[in-house]
Amino acid sequence: MEKDFIFEEIKPEGEAAKREHTPLDDATREREEQAIRGLQTAHSRLRKEIRKVIIGQEEIVDQLLIAMFSRGHCLLVGVPGLAKTLLVSTIAKILHLSFRRIQFTPDLMPSDITGTDVLQDDPETGRRSFQFMQGPLFTNMLLADEINRTPPKTQAALLEAMQERHVTVGSATYRLPQPFFVLATQNPIEQEGTYPLPEAQLDRFMFNVIVKYPSAAEELRILKQTTGGGEPELETALTGKQILALQEVVRKVPVAEHVFVYARDLVRATRPGELESPRFVKEYVSWGAGPRAGQYLIVGAKARAILEGRFHVATEDIKAVAHPVLRHRMVTNFHADSENVTTDDVIDTLLEKIPIALHEKAGRIVQ
Repeated sequence: MEKDFIFEEIKPEGEAAKREHTPLDDATREREEQAIRGLQTAHSRLRKEIRKVIIGQEEIVDQLLIAMFSRGHCLLVGVPGLAKTLLVSTIAKILHLSFRRIQFTPDLMPSDITGTDVLQDDPETGRRSFQFMQGPLFTNMLLADEINRTPPKTQAALLEAMQERHVTVGSATYRLPQPFFVLATQNPIEQEGTYPLPEAQLDRFMFNVIVKYPSAAEELRILKQTTGGGEPELETALTGKQILALQEVVRKVPVAEHVFVYARDLVRATRPGELESPRFVKEYVSWGAGPRAGQYLIVGAKARAILEGRFHVATEDIKAVAHPVLRHRMVTNFHADSENVTTDDVIDTLLEKIPIALHEKAGRIVQ
């Protein structure tokens, strides 16, 4: 059997080696356990409230919540009418966050979303001065609807704010409110008159979430629930301050060394130029994922683990977030297109081929 992958053992050194053998004191462990219970309770309440409005889409909801607690942003790809806007606005209401929606169009300018300086008259002194008028970007949760319908200049203004979490107008810099979470949508059908996001800009999104059609049973429930009278009353599950605190909890989840190694090997295996990448990657992939993919795999796995009530990350958590993290960070070639091989197909094969048993021996945990 051909050896597709090359693995190396990572040994802790210095302070990292000391820290992994240092037991947690009782007070710290108690605080951690309380934080886990708090986030797990909040997760259950969120799911319960979302089900009042959204039928099905359980996996989509989980991925959005994982991204949110990981301080990431999401790109939702799906045909019109799948309740993407309704889902985002519902989550904003349940979380008691400010929510704004921007319909991206070809004539949208960067100042239309970031804001601009406006000349104002002071009625008392008669003096004129410039005052910054905030754009719709200044919100907790932003829905960038059909982001690929606006020119690259406006796309770049949004993506810069996503990365830096502030807006620069002239010589002044304005911080965005926290938490700040962007959900951008794309229609996979209509491509005429669009400006597809380049790979470098796609890399700013933590997850690329595919929104699929509901099942037959779910669609029947949708027809019954949405054609009657009355709207469900939603209760607040979390506040902005609580979300920020829980985001800090997620970052503190310890990760075993073999999980780090597995995430690294998975990302490196997507690159056709690497010696350890398998033959089918070299055959179907032009470009693989960069280091940011590995970072998002780890952070997303931390959030998934703690949402399930565990204060440790397993390789199954890495596998669970692999598709939304990697699918938009890989570029397939003409050979793959001619054989209808997608990036999801490549990821499926990678998850089957990369062995985990070799890493289970490490078992060490580092922060």
